[in-house]
Amino acid sequence: MSEERDTPRDLVRLPMEFGDRLTRPFARFLRIEVAGGAVLLLFTLAALVLSNSPWAHTYLEAWETRVGVHVGGFEYARSLKDWINDGLMTLFFFLVALELKRELVLGELKNPRIAALSISAALGGMLVPAGLYLLLQWDQPGERGWGTVMATDTAFVIGCLALLGSRIPHNLRVFMLSLAIVDDIGAILVVAIGYSSQIDWSALALGALSLALVRVLALAGFRGFPVYFLAGGLSWFAVDASGIHATITGVVLGLMTPARRWVSDERLYAILSQVVAHPADGNNGGHTPDRNTLQAAEVAARETLSPVERLELALHPWVGFVIMPLFALANAGLPLSWADLGNPVTLAVFVGFALGKPVGILAFSWLAVRLGIALRPPDLAWGLLAGGGLLAGIGFTMALFIANLAFAASLVDSAKLGIFVASVVSALAGLALLTWMAPSRKQPRVN
Repeated sequence: MSEERDTPRDLVRLPMEFGDRLTRPFARFLRIEVAGGAVLLLFTLAALVLSNSPWAHTYLEAWETRVGVHVGGFEYARSLKDWINDGLMTLFFFLVALELKRELVLGELKNPRIAALSISAALGGMLVPAGLYLLLQWDQPGERGWGTVMATDTAFVIGCLALLGSRIPHNLRVFMLSLAIVDDIGAILVVAIGYSSQIDWSALALGALSLALVRVLALAGFRGFPVYFLAGGLSWFAVDASGIHATITGVVLGLMTPARRWVSDERLYAILSQVVAHPADGNNGGHTPDRNTLQAAEVAARETLSPVERLELALHPWVGFVIMPLFALANAGLPLSWADLGNPVTLAVFVGFALGKPVGILAFSWLAVRLGIALRPPDLAWGLLAGGGLLAGIGFTMALFIANLAFAASLVDSAKLGIFVASVVSALAGLALLTWMAPSRKQPRVN
């Protein structure tokens, strides 16, 4: 016992590295979003340069290369761009849903009234921009593009907030991250309902059965990810065949992922207390009690994190540094022509984002607080909410995603131009307002 008491405290902990300082999932999420936003911006600029260069034709044609399976008369193929938009983006929406689930169950949004503020703001940030867009495009060729102006780009918004550092309250970051996640999910629901083709009900039923299988596996206690990957993949193919945009499966599967851990801290420590580093008899083979204890400890250490947290840790770097940059490279290119700034579609998209977003977010937030539905944290002043609302006009990722579905080929570039201009103006206006508001937070309040 004395030997155990004399063990230095540092030896009973894992070695500390720089990365171990990012222990809180929320902090880690924010840091990856900031770095991912920088990479996303770099690839966006690369797409714009290439699409306005002598290699523009080659660049655009490369994304139309068909990739798939050909067996006899059977063919399952689509363009490289479509595989990115329909396949890889499913992982993006899966990650978004995981983060929302974790925040609602384990994180900053466990308080229903605080969560209600972000949800209300997100609803305003979707409905008001879509309404303004429809007012400007009613009975016009671009009328169907109303969903383009509904979503906020999480990576770019968090990147802008990072530029302000500690001058803005932590609650504003929580609010903006939650808002962006909610309206991303709202936007993909709009895609599934408003921009899907004719529905094949038998394929949709197969997709629903596949999702039900995922639930049954969870209730039966299966804990290995491969079996869920197979069931989730089957649901993706079934929903894709049904005519509904298959990325909706990412949202559903993310929200179905358990957010509660299987092994408690008390059980983990009890198991670890039985661990023996090396068998006493020197026998390194066979199923000895010591070997079984080590295996149990390995499983227990893994299962002290919930499936939501484990999947988020594994997927977030891939989504932030691979999937999103690829999406930008494939979708952000357009021939720049400033003469198109007066195009009605460009103007409607710009107004929806730059005006509709801040107005909708601020109005619905005020209404929710006024009605007692939501609670506004004391350090989250209305001026800060207004600055956050302006930043929410950065639509980019989801806006480009929906624009490709909603607009005819002749209007897509006009919509993209509106998205880019609105994102730049919204970023500059939001940063300017938050910078102006930030010093006032350091002054003592006079009652």
